[in-house]
Amino acid sequence: MTSQLFAICFNATRPSDLARFWSGVLDWELADGPDDDIAILPPDPAGFRILFLPSQEPKTGQNRAHFDLTSTSAEDQRRTVARALELGGKHIDVGQLPEEGHVVLADPDGNEFCVIEAGNNFLADTGTIGALACDGTQEVGYFWSEVLRWPLVWDQDQETAIQSPNGGTKITWGGPPVAPKWGPNRLHFELALPIDADREAEIDRLISLGAKRTGTGEAGDGRLRLLDPDGNEFSVRVPR
Repeated sequence: MTSQLFAICFNATRPSDLARFWSGVLDWELADGPDDDIAILPPDPAGFRILFLPSQEPKTGQNRAHFDLTSTSAEDQRRTVARALELGGKHIDVGQLPEEGHVVLADPDGNEFCVIEAGNNFLADTGTIGALACDGTQEVGYFWSEVLRWPLVWDQDQETAIQSPNGGTKITWGGPPVAPKWGPNRLHFELALPIDADREAEIDRLISLGAKRTGTGEAGDGRLRLLDPDGNEFSVRVPR
Protein backbone atom coordinates (compact mmCIF):
# COMPACT_ATOMS: atom_id res chain seq x y z
CA MET A 1 0.00 0.00 0.00
CA THR A 2 1.33 3.45 -0.92
CA SER A 3 1.63 6.66 1.04
CA GLN A 4 -1.32 9.01 1.24
CA LEU A 5 -1.21 12.81 1.43
CA PHE A 6 -1.81 13.32 5.14
CA ALA A 7 -1.20 17.06 5.50
CA ILE A 8 0.11 20.28 4.08
CA CYS A 9 2.48 21.57 6.77
CA PHE A 10 3.30 25.18 7.58
CA ASN A 11 6.47 25.95 9.51
CA ALA A 12 5.26 28.83 11.65
CA THR A 13 6.76 31.22 14.15
CA ARG A 14 3.40 31.28 16.00
CA PRO A 15 1.62 28.02 15.13
CA SER A 16 -1.46 28.65 17.30
CA ASP A 17 -2.06 32.09 15.83
CA LEU A 18 -1.59 30.87 12.27
CA ALA A 19 -3.90 27.91 12.84
CA ARG A 20 -6.62 30.24 14.11
CA PHE A 21 -6.18 32.47 11.06
CA TRP A 22 -6.56 29.65 8.56
CA SER A 23 -9.36 28.03 10.54
CA GLY A 24 -11.25 31.31 10.32
CA VAL A 25 -10.54 31.89 6.63
CA LEU A 26 -11.42 28.34 5.55
CA ASP A 27 -14.03 27.59 8.22
CA TRP A 28 -12.17 24.38 9.08
CA GLU A 29 -12.20 22.84 12.55
CA LEU A 30 -9.26 23.39 14.89
CA ALA A 31 -7.83 20.22 16.43
CA ASP A 32 -4.77 18.94 18.23
CA GLY A 33 -2.44 17.14 15.89
CA PRO A 34 -1.17 13.59 16.48
CA ASP A 35 2.11 14.79 18.04
CA ASP A 36 0.93 17.89 19.89
CA ASP A 37 0.95 19.73 16.58
CA ILE A 38 -1.88 22.14 15.83
CA ALA A 39 -4.09 21.16 12.94
CA ILE A 40 -7.17 22.25 11.10
CA LEU A 41 -9.40 19.56 9.64
CA PRO A 42 -11.22 19.68 6.31
CA PRO A 43 -15.00 19.25 6.09
CA ASP A 44 -14.41 16.11 4.00
CA PRO A 45 -12.63 13.54 6.20
CA ALA A 46 -11.03 12.07 3.06
CA GLY A 47 -9.18 15.36 2.42
CA PHE A 48 -5.80 16.47 3.73
CA ARG A 49 -5.45 18.40 6.96
CA ILE A 50 -3.24 21.44 7.50
CA LEU A 51 -0.59 21.15 10.21
CA PHE A 52 1.20 24.06 11.87
CA LEU A 53 4.66 23.22 13.15
CA PRO A 54 6.84 25.44 15.33
CA SER A 55 9.83 27.01 13.62
CA GLN A 56 12.10 29.94 14.36
CA GLU A 57 13.35 30.19 10.77
CA PRO A 58 12.59 33.70 9.49
CA LYS A 59 10.80 34.06 6.18
CA THR A 60 13.18 35.11 3.42
CA GLY A 61 11.96 35.39 -0.14
CA GLN A 62 8.71 34.25 -1.69
CA ASN A 63 7.42 30.78 -0.83
CA ARG A 64 7.61 28.08 -3.47
CA ALA A 65 3.97 27.12 -2.82
CA HIS A 66 0.76 28.97 -1.99
CA PHE A 67 -2.96 28.31 -1.74
CA ASP A 68 -5.41 29.50 -4.39
CA LEU A 69 -8.81 29.94 -2.74
CA THR A 70 -11.93 29.78 -4.90
CA SER A 71 -14.94 32.11 -5.05
CA THR A 72 -18.51 31.44 -6.08
CA SER A 73 -19.25 35.09 -6.94
CA ALA A 74 -17.70 38.56 -6.82
CA GLU A 75 -19.40 39.11 -3.46
CA ASP A 76 -18.05 35.80 -2.13
CA GLN A 77 -14.54 36.86 -3.18
CA ARG A 78 -14.96 40.19 -1.35
CA ARG A 79 -16.18 38.38 1.76
CA THR A 80 -13.19 36.03 1.77
CA VAL A 81 -10.76 38.93 1.37
CA ALA A 82 -12.49 40.94 4.11
CA ARG A 83 -12.48 37.97 6.48
CA ALA A 84 -8.77 37.37 5.87
CA LEU A 85 -7.97 41.04 6.53
CA GLU A 86 -10.03 41.04 9.73
CA LEU A 87 -8.14 37.97 10.96
CA GLY A 88 -4.74 39.57 10.41
CA GLY A 89 -3.96 39.08 6.73
CA LYS A 90 -2.74 41.89 4.47
CA HIS A 91 -2.58 42.86 0.82
CA ILE A 92 0.80 42.31 -0.85
CA ASP A 93 2.32 43.01 -4.25
CA VAL A 94 4.05 40.11 -6.01
CA GLY A 95 3.92 41.71 -9.43
CA GLN A 96 0.26 41.06 -10.21
CA LEU A 97 -1.32 43.33 -12.81
CA PRO A 98 -4.22 45.68 -11.97
CA GLU A 99 -6.46 44.02 -14.57
CA GLU A 100 -6.01 40.56 -13.06
CA GLY A 101 -9.07 39.38 -11.16
CA HIS A 102 -7.42 37.54 -8.29
CA VAL A 103 -6.46 39.18 -5.00
CA VAL A 104 -3.01 38.48 -3.51
CA LEU A 105 -2.73 38.42 0.27
CA ALA A 106 -0.36 37.24 2.97
CA ASP A 107 -1.32 35.51 6.19
CA PRO A 108 -0.03 36.84 9.56
CA ASP A 109 3.22 34.88 9.13
CA GLY A 110 3.85 36.36 5.67
CA ASN A 111 2.82 33.32 3.61
CA GLU A 112 1.36 34.35 0.27
CA PHE A 113 -2.04 33.16 -0.96
CA CYS A 114 -4.55 34.18 -3.62
CA VAL A 115 -8.30 34.58 -3.63
CA ILE A 116 -9.33 33.68 -7.16
CA GLU A 117 -12.24 35.37 -8.90
CA ALA A 118 -15.42 33.45 -9.66
CA GLY A 119 -15.73 31.62 -12.96
CA ASN A 120 -12.26 30.03 -13.04
CA ASN A 121 -12.94 26.86 -15.01
CA PHE A 122 -9.69 25.14 -14.04
CA LEU A 123 -10.65 25.29 -10.35
CA ALA A 124 -14.33 24.44 -10.83
CA ASP A 125 -15.63 21.87 -8.31
CA THR A 126 -12.36 21.68 -6.38
CA GLY A 127 -13.54 23.10 -3.05
CA THR A 128 -12.50 26.14 -1.03
CA ILE A 129 -8.80 25.42 -1.58
CA GLY A 130 -8.86 25.18 -5.34
CA ALA A 131 -5.15 24.55 -5.70
CA LEU A 132 -1.84 24.38 -3.98
CA ALA A 133 0.14 26.29 -6.62
CA CYS A 134 3.84 25.44 -6.62
CA ASP A 135 6.97 26.58 -8.39
CA GLY A 136 8.41 23.41 -9.85
CA THR A 137 9.59 21.49 -12.86
CA GLN A 138 7.65 19.10 -15.04
CA GLU A 139 9.77 16.34 -13.53
CA VAL A 140 8.54 17.06 -10.03
CA GLY A 141 4.92 17.06 -11.23
CA TYR A 142 5.46 13.60 -12.71
CA PHE A 143 7.17 12.51 -9.47
CA TRP A 144 4.24 13.49 -7.26
CA SER A 145 1.75 11.96 -9.67
CA GLU A 146 3.56 8.63 -9.27
CA VAL A 147 4.08 8.99 -5.51
CA LEU A 148 0.42 9.70 -4.72
CA ARG A 149 -1.00 7.78 -7.69
CA TRP A 150 -2.99 10.89 -8.58
CA PRO A 151 -3.54 11.36 -12.33
CA LEU A 152 -2.17 14.29 -14.26
CA VAL A 153 -5.01 16.67 -15.08
CA TRP A 154 -2.76 19.16 -16.89
CA ASP A 155 0.52 18.62 -18.74
CA GLN A 156 1.34 21.36 -21.20
CA ASP A 157 4.32 23.65 -21.86
CA GLN A 158 6.14 22.10 -18.87
CA GLU A 159 3.25 23.06 -16.56
CA THR A 160 1.69 20.14 -14.69
CA ALA A 161 -1.19 19.54 -12.30
CA ILE A 162 -2.47 16.51 -10.44
CA GLN A 163 -5.69 15.79 -8.58
CA SER A 164 -6.94 12.96 -6.43
CA PRO A 165 -9.22 10.48 -8.26
CA ASN A 166 -11.80 11.55 -5.66
CA GLY A 167 -11.56 15.21 -6.72
CA GLY A 168 -10.77 18.12 -4.44
CA THR A 169 -7.74 20.41 -4.37
CA LYS A 170 -5.39 20.33 -7.36
CA ILE A 171 -1.63 20.54 -6.93
CA THR A 172 0.03 22.49 -9.73
CA TRP A 173 3.60 23.22 -10.83
CA GLY A 174 4.30 26.19 -13.07
CA GLY A 175 7.43 24.94 -14.84
CA PRO A 176 10.60 26.98 -15.36
CA PRO A 177 11.91 29.31 -14.20
CA VAL A 178 11.64 27.81 -10.72
CA ALA A 179 11.88 30.25 -7.83
CA PRO A 180 15.14 30.06 -5.87
CA LYS A 181 15.13 28.20 -2.58
CA TRP A 182 15.76 30.35 0.51
CA GLY A 183 16.53 27.63 3.03
CA PRO A 184 13.93 25.08 4.19
CA ASN A 185 10.51 25.51 2.61
CA ARG A 186 7.85 26.93 4.91
CA LEU A 187 5.19 24.73 3.27
CA HIS A 188 5.75 21.05 2.67
CA PHE A 189 3.87 17.79 2.14
CA GLU A 190 3.50 15.17 4.82
CA LEU A 191 2.67 11.63 3.75
CA ALA A 192 1.33 8.87 5.94
CA LEU A 193 1.70 5.13 5.58
CA PRO A 194 -1.20 2.79 6.36
CA ILE A 195 -0.65 0.81 9.56
CA ASP A 196 -0.16 -2.46 7.66
CA ALA A 197 2.17 -0.98 5.03
CA ASP A 198 5.66 -2.30 4.38
CA ARG A 199 7.60 0.77 5.46
CA GLU A 200 10.94 -0.12 3.89
CA ALA A 201 9.34 -1.14 0.60
CA GLU A 202 7.52 2.18 0.41
CA ILE A 203 10.67 4.19 1.19
CA ASP A 204 12.49 2.22 -1.50
CA ARG A 205 9.67 3.04 -3.93
CA LEU A 206 9.89 6.76 -3.17
CA ILE A 207 13.65 6.73 -3.71
CA SER A 208 13.29 4.76 -6.96
CA LEU A 209 10.93 7.50 -8.19
CA GLY A 210 13.50 10.21 -7.49
CA ALA A 211 13.30 11.09 -3.79
CA LYS A 212 16.52 11.58 -1.86
CA ARG A 213 17.35 11.08 1.77
CA THR A 214 18.28 14.22 3.69
CA GLY A 215 20.96 12.53 5.78
CA THR A 216 19.20 13.39 9.04
CA GLY A 217 17.46 10.03 9.38
CA GLU A 218 14.19 9.55 11.19
CA ALA A 219 13.37 12.29 13.68
CA GLY A 220 12.13 11.65 17.19
CA ASP A 221 8.65 12.73 16.11
CA GLY A 222 8.27 9.65 13.91
CA ARG A 223 8.78 11.49 10.62
CA LEU A 224 11.31 10.52 7.97
CA ARG A 225 12.55 13.55 6.02
CA LEU A 226 13.16 13.27 2.29
CA LEU A 227 13.67 15.59 -0.69
CA ASP A 228 11.76 15.51 -3.97
CA PRO A 229 13.57 15.93 -7.34
CA ASP A 230 13.42 19.75 -7.04
CA GLY A 231 15.02 19.66 -3.59
CA ASN A 232 11.79 20.36 -1.69
CA GLU A 233 11.53 18.83 1.73
CA PHE A 234 8.72 16.41 2.51
CA SER A 235 8.12 14.00 5.34
CA VAL A 236 6.73 10.51 5.73
CA ARG A 237 4.85 9.80 8.94
CA VAL A 238 5.96 6.36 10.08
CA PRO A 239 3.35 4.09 11.73
CA ARG A 240 3.97 3.39 15.41
